[in-house]
Amino acid sequence: MLTTPTVRVLRPSALGDALAVLNEDPVANAFVTARVLESGLEHPYLGGDMWGYYRGGRLASLCYAGANLVPVRADAAAVDAFAERALRQGRRCSSLVGPAGATARLWTRLEPHWGPARELRPRQPLLATRATPAGIAPDPLVRRVRKDEMDLVFPAAVAMFTEEVGISPLSAEDGGLAYQSRVAETVGTGRCFARIEDGRVVFKAEIGAVTPDVCQLQGVWTAPDRRGRGLATAGLATVIAHALAETSPVVSLYVNDFNAPALAVYRRLGFTRSGTLMSVLF
Repeated sequence: MLTTPTVRVLRPSALGDALAVLNEDPVANAFVTARVLESGLEHPYLGGDMWGYYRGGRLASLCYAGANLVPVRADAAAVDAFAERALRQGRRCSSLVGPAGATARLWTRLEPHWGPARELRPRQPLLATRATPAGIAPDPLVRRVRKDEMDLVFPAAVAMFTEEVGISPLSAEDGGLAYQSRVAETVGTGRCFARIEDGRVVFKAEIGAVTPDVCQLQGVWTAPDRRGRGLATAGLATVIAHALAETSPVVSLYVNDFNAPALAVYRRLGFTRSGTLMSVLF
C-alpha cells in the first residue's frame, strides 16, 4: 500500500474510487464526472489523462488533464503536486477551470512558467436549479435542432464562442474542426436547442455535461439585434423544462460575475448559487 503522497494516472480499475471523489460535489464536478462516466477512464475516450493524488494509500483528489486542466477536491498539497506534474509535462491545455480556491493556487504555481494568461476570470458564480421556472412562460418556438440544421446553428455557435472566449474557434490549428465536432455532437444527441426564424438562429442553448445527478447548460446565446426582448429568459425556460424532464434532476451553469444581464436572467429563472469557479484562458 502507498503510504506517502503521490500522483499517478488513473486507469479503469480506479473508476469507483474516482466517482466517489467526484460525487462529493456533483454540481461543481459535472464536467469531469460526465467525462469519467462516458469513458470509464479508458484513455482513448477520456480526451486526456486523469491524475489521482493519493494520500495514505487512498485516492484523495483528482485533476483532469485534457483540453482543460481541472482540479477536483484538491487541497493545497494536492494542488502543489498537480502543478509539479503539469510543469514536468508542459502546457497542453487551453485553459484552467475549476473551484476558485484550488484553481487560483494552481495558477499561482504555473503562472511563472506558463504565463501570462490571455484572460483571467477569477469569480464565476456556479448556479443551479431543481425546478421549472415559476411565472415564466416557455418559448414554444424553441426546439431541438435537427441534424440537417447543423449549417444553421454552427454560425451561431461560432459567434457565441467568439464573444464568450474572445477568439474564434475557427482560428485554432485545426481550423475549427474539433469545435465543429463538439457542436455536431450536441446536435446529434438532441441536446442543442434553438429558436430559428427565417432560416436564422436568434437564440440557442445546449445541454452539455450530463450525469445522473446534474446537467450543465452551455452555449447560451441570443443574436445581438434581438437582445433585451426576453428571448433568453423564455428560451431557457423551455430548455430547463426539457433538461429536468429528460436528463437530470438538477440543471446548472456558470457565468462571469461581470455579466450583469445574464445574472439577472438566471435569477428570474430560479437559479441559486452553488459555488464559485475560476477560469484561466490561454
